[in-house]
Amino acid sequence: MSKPTVTIDVVSDVVCPWCYLGKHRLERAVAEVPEIEVAIRWRPFQLDPSVPPEGMSRHDYIVQKFGSAKALDDGHKRLTEYGREVGIAYDFDAITRSANTIDAHRLVRWAGAAGKETEVVERLFAAYFSQGRDIGDRAVLAEIAGEAGLDANDIAARLAGDEDREGVMAEIQEAYQIGVTGVPCFILDRRYGVMGAQSVEALVAAIRQTAEKQKESAA
Repeated sequence: MSKPTVTIDVVSDVVCPWCYLGKHRLERAVAEVPEIEVAIRWRPFQLDPSVPPEGMSRHDYIVQKFGSAKALDDGHKRLTEYGREVGIAYDFDAITRSANTIDAHRLVRWAGAAGKETEVVERLFAAYFSQGRDIGDRAVLAEIAGEAGLDANDIAARLAGDEDREGVMAEIQEAYQIGVTGVPCFILDRRYGVMGAQSVEALVAAIRQTAEKQKESAA
């Protein structure tokens, strides 16, 4: 008997620490439902499209957006604790640049075509939140692509042009249009939405409920 298949579109941004947490919680949830086949697809979003293409100082960005360099300290402490529970080593002090993420989303799209999407997404999150690398820098993106088994030179050449820029922007616009106002947002079977970095238990319940809805529809 074949397993039911639940498709989850994860709308996220690779500079969103809650999205990184949500990714790991989702992976734990998937491991708890072996009776269901779960297909995960990563969809782009921009937390702040106003960040210039070249990025900007992380310190200056936080001060401009939140009024104080320490405005996010409490949230970062909480995230560090949550991250520890799922194997994420956040190092917020290592982050020196706030990145524009359009190029990173282009890389994720190309990685998907090569069957490396999830690996590249993980490496982008880890590069930014654990290693303090500038994932708005095209040379860094090419390095990350190479680390994931893609052709770094090919990715560097593609990043130098505008390939898929409009496609990524259109997907981001579509997310706004369907009502996504914050990320992560998990869209199950293109019908049911789960907002935020929910607990593993909540995600397990959502996956199982979606599989049940499929059975009811088929009946």
